[in-house]
Amino acid sequence: MPGDYDVEYCSPWAGANYLPVGLPGSAHAEWEKNTWPVLADLAKNDPSAGIHFQRTVINTRDKDSKSTTGQWFSELSRSNPWFKDVVPDFYLLPKEELGPGVAYATSFTSVCINAGVYLPWLVSQCLKNGVVFKRAVFKHIADAASAHHSAKRADLVVNCTGLASRKLGGVEDMKLLPARGQIVLVRNDPGIMTSISGSDDGDDEVCYIMKRAAGGGTILGGTYQKDNWESQPDPSIAVRIMKRCVDLCPDLVGKDENGRQRSIEGLDIIRHSVGLRPLRDGGVRMETETIGDVTVVHNYGHGGFGYQASWGCSAAAVKMIREALGKKGMGMGMGMGRAKL
Repeated sequence: MPGDYDVEYCSPWAGANYLPVGLPGSAHAEWEKNTWPVLADLAKNDPSAGIHFQRTVINTRDKDSKSTTGQWFSELSRSNPWFKDVVPDFYLLPKEELGPGVAYATSFTSVCINAGVYLPWLVSQCLKNGVVFKRAVFKHIADAASAHHSAKRADLVVNCTGLASRKLGGVEDMKLLPARGQIVLVRNDPGIMTSISGSDDGDDEVCYIMKRAAGGGTILGGTYQKDNWESQPDPSIAVRIMKRCVDLCPDLVGKDENGRQRSIEGLDIIRHSVGLRPLRDGGVRMETETIGDVTVVHNYGHGGFGYQASWGCSAAAVKMIREALGKKGMGMGMGMGRAKL
């Protein structure tokens, strides 16, 4: 729940932003495409959601194409990606604006989300629409069907437990693994959202910078360490993250009174954080399953793209829920026997 902090509950630690990584023609890309209009509308019309527009620059190095982070960024780093017609102001930077080692770079208008504001906002929207929240610990997915606030058994359970689906009884999906992300939160203003396709510090280390909306500070990242469960920040990694970010965006720290470029000592650090992204071999699990006598719609394994695919993925899940309930002669609206979810 918003307000909780645990390394396996990745949402509060996220940037978060909109940098599409789904491959062309995939369901993943469709989810991201369908999420952008909602995030853009919130950024424009509802400041209480904690989202704002931000220009972003994506720098791509040829030598990163085979690395862990390079493969993660493969679609994002293309000079002619599918999402160029989705986001505003997409263009290819001229060569004279490229940094050392950068083969090409693209720019477009993105959004950055202050998770600390956005997550409670989502809860408020649920409450306004009649959702009842309950806290409970389940050893088996089927137990959730008995937790309905009506005291009657639920007709359907939606499983969005993320990395916890690895150990949740009845699911126990061993395709799930963490992708450890370490970040540094600072007060400095970079003036831009920017990232690069890889680093020289390791195959699973990368560099990205984004300023959160609503005074949420600036995120400096990061890592993408597969199958690494370490929950504590690594001081050596933190130093490398800060050095990479200052090298990529010197405006983060500016110059001293003598006109000399400042180093990482110019960063005003708020905290160091670690979150475990719920990565899944084979991609997101979006399917309907009957476990015992319980109909379950699974929706988990979104890795590092949960926010930017959230609204599109949720719409796909709702479609699956309607189909499953329709087979039971139930519905989510007023016209049919209303289901308990």
